[in-house]
Amino acid sequence: MEALKYTVIKTDEQYKAYCNILEKLLENDNEAAADEIDLLTLLIEKWDEENTSFNPHTPIELLKSLMEENNLKAVDLANILGLSKGTVSKILNCQKGLSKETIRKLSAHFNMNQEAFNRPYKLTNKLNRHYKNASLMNTPKSMNKKMAV
Repeated sequence: MEALKYTVIKTDEQYKAYCNILEKLLENDNEAAADEIDLLTLLIEKWDEENTSFNPHTPIELLKSLMEENNLKAVDLANILGLSKGTVSKILNCQKGLSKETIRKLSAHFNMNQEAFNRPYKLTNKLNRHYKNASLMNTPKSMNKKMAV
């Protein structure tokens, strides 16, 4: 019996090797390798499902992670978002929530779905602590003051 060219992935090294092979096959855009590409994709996806623990980050943890990966500082983020450094600092310290416009700009800059940044998370701002999540918390609010008409 002939040995199989590809087997179920059992190690990180095998996973990385298969990813490299798949990448090369995709670069060549070879239709003859379509079945091989499908098989590698299936094996890699199976490995990912079973071995990647996805910890759903808060939008701020995700943002900090993306900043680190892209070597961005708070001042860089302020320029990208068109916000002051103080506002970015409040966002990164969970004192201010992400506005819809900020979420749009973040998702466009990092080429991600807006849903990644549009999830509830707790704020540390004393004025906003009584609210359940940050999706309502773009500015401090006072429940005692009535809005003028």
